[in-house]
Amino acid sequence: MTATNPLNSEDAIAPKPVVLNVAAYKFTLLTDLQPRRQRLQLLSRNLDLKGTILLSPEGINLFVAGQREAIETLLATLASDPEIGDLEVKQSTSDHQPFNRMLVRLKKEIIAFGIEGIDPVGDPTPRIKAQQLKQWLDEGRPCRLLDVRNDYEVRLGTFENAVPIGVDHFRNFPAAVEQLPEAWKREPVVTFCTGGIRCEKAGPFLEQAGFENVYQLDGGILKYFEECGQEHFSGDCFVFDKRTALDAKLCETETTLCYACQNPLTLEEQQSPHYVPSESCPYCYEEPM
Repeated sequence: MTATNPLNSEDAIAPKPVVLNVAAYKFTLLTDLQPRRQRLQLLSRNLDLKGTILLSPEGINLFVAGQREAIETLLATLASDPEIGDLEVKQSTSDHQPFNRMLVRLKKEIIAFGIEGIDPVGDPTPRIKAQQLKQWLDEGRPCRLLDVRNDYEVRLGTFENAVPIGVDHFRNFPAAVEQLPEAWKREPVVTFCTGGIRCEKAGPFLEQAGFENVYQLDGGILKYFEECGQEHFSGDCFVFDKRTALDAKLCETETTLCYACQNPLTLEEQQSPHYVPSESCPYCYEEPM
């Protein structure tokens, strides 16, 4: 009898299951938050999903990963909720689960900002679609690209000629706006972030501060990558899961996080003698006394 070579078995050559990663948010009036949280917790557990769903009186924000059929079931359930409905979803895939657990949390805001009077539902900033922004940049149309993300995110990549707002947390955005040139208030300004949610509050705040011609990139960098690829963008996009960063093809890169200070580290930065896994990196290393 001929022995079976395990390398030729179906199990040995079967590809890893593809994990679907989705990100979505919606500003909408939500009531009965605790019962909705309990239902989504049970559903997510039954579907073997992992990630985070944030619920607040102002809406829903989610980052979830799992098998495609399970993700589709979750999105269909949310779409059937009369207070939520259809969501604009950003998708990418991975060969591993990028989240450790499933959390459904209740929050005061789905994106922390702390400024009263910002109404993304009733008084939103005009949106510019990814293809339209690319066309503007192709044509050299005058506009100011404002990156409203945190500095450590901007380091990994941003649009060419974009100006970072210069914050280490989005709550500091209002103070940073005061440092922008006065002349910008009369020029076209396009805000952008990872998936669009921070711009939902950044844009209206800029308008309140006297900026006359503000747009927000609809769907953020991830939607731009999905529709336009690398054009006019240099580097990668930081994401808040174990993948750390995605390239313009929405594939995981070799960027990692410093265990000590949580700064993202490119492959080049990982070659630094100051990078010691689980101990230090070029951003937190301290010379011995």
